[in-house]
Amino acid sequence: MKRKFLIAGLVCISAGAFSQRVPKKAMPYSAANRTVKVFVTEKESNKRLAPAGDLKFVTEAQPPETETVVFVDPERKFQTMLGIGGALTDASAETFYKLPKDKQKDLIEAYYNPQSGIGYTFARTSIQSCDFSSGSYSYVSNSDKNLSTFDVSHDKQYRIPFIKAATQAAGGKLPMFVSPWSPPAFMKTNNDVLHGGHLKPEYAQSWANFYVKFIKAYEKLGMPVWGLSVQNEPMATQTWESCNYTAEEERDFVKNYLGPTLAKNGLGGKKLIVWDHNRDLLYQRASTMMEDPAAAKYVWGIGFHWYETWTGAGQNFESVRLTHEAFPDKNLVFTEGCVEKFDFERLTDWALGERYGLSMINDFNAGTVAWTDWNVLLDEKGGPNHVGNFCFAPVHADTRSGQLLYTNSYYYIGHFSKYIRPGARRIASSASRDKLLSTAYMNPDGKIAVVVMNRTDEKIDYSLWIKGKAAKTTTEPHSIATLVVN
Repeated sequence: MKRKFLIAGLVCISAGAFSQRVPKKAMPYSAANRTVKVFVTEKESNKRLAPAGDLKFVTEAQPPETETVVFVDPERKFQTMLGIGGALTDASAETFYKLPKDKQKDLIEAYYNPQSGIGYTFARTSIQSCDFSSGSYSYVSNSDKNLSTFDVSHDKQYRIPFIKAATQAAGGKLPMFVSPWSPPAFMKTNNDVLHGGHLKPEYAQSWANFYVKFIKAYEKLGMPVWGLSVQNEPMATQTWESCNYTAEEERDFVKNYLGPTLAKNGLGGKKLIVWDHNRDLLYQRASTMMEDPAAAKYVWGIGFHWYETWTGAGQNFESVRLTHEAFPDKNLVFTEGCVEKFDFERLTDWALGERYGLSMINDFNAGTVAWTDWNVLLDEKGGPNHVGNFCFAPVHADTRSGQLLYTNSYYYIGHFSKYIRPGARRIASSASRDKLLSTAYMNPDGKIAVVVMNRTDEKIDYSLWIKGKAAKTTTEPHSIATLVVN
């Protein structure tokens, strides 16, 4: 009897100890007694990221079919937000330093201050020149295969101080990835940095070493490099800096040269992004890379742009969704987008901002972890650009008057970047009518940010519904709102 009692006692003690180690289940999210702060940008008013009052939740267990509802479920969590930002190009930097000092300060604060601005937390820049440079240049002398002449002094006049100013305004931390538009001319089959061409096989190792040289040079100058892409737009033969890779060529360059070279030089922790081109071929490029384990092991993520619209088609969000579903262990990053064919008369065109809103909502809902606009600043001509490829930016500087011109794109982006912070988890969000688009995130501080966009000509009454609680509000025609649930 005594033996049985002791055994039973031991069992009881063991079970008790085990039960103490099991973490308590988190309480289900409740919207009861929470308030919602609303911020709006509207076409037919001067409201830009403007406070629009507070909402209160009331009990509504079952919304009627006649009611328009944006459903949000905080219990269903998806990818984590890495950051939202833009490219710090030569063109942006050159334009920036043409501005008066007070306007320079205004621009940096507008982009990178999370309180007074829209709180950018991510960045991109080029390795050597791109079309948004005043001219083509290289960091090495012609035919220098050993890279003994490597020097980034060109960037010290404008780009490097600009990156440092942005980083300081962002609180001293601004994750940045770097992208080449072209290897030096002597490394290419067409002996030209422009007009496409391919990397000559005999220069593959030298070109891989080039990335290492650049990253270490920038980091020595006080600019940490978070990651890199293999090649900007590897399927485009452009009049500007460009270089072509098939999917197999990019895969083999990563597997045999770039991946091992980064690892050998202590840079294996840098986030390597492949493709960095349009959504239309995203799945084909990703599958070619990921089906080869020797290449895939070096790849952190897959980058994409929105210029598949050059074909006359719309933005291919299903390609993003499919790629995420097929390769969930790789990260999707929107690496570039802008509205092309600059026209000064279109700076107030509402379609500029709505293109951003449409893309950002759909890209995030398809699994994207970071979103990068193209140039953060351009001049009154949509440049400088050394081949005349003038484009729109969210902010333009009129260098004739020294004024800053904020397009509605700046405010549309701000509805995401200001209120959805790094570390936020996307949560389930769905509108009951396709007239509204929505995405939602829970921030690290527990606040929920729900972005709701109305591209129609209609004023729409709707409710934000969370777990049996509803807060009623209205969206104006051609508007975007961020609803922050405290």
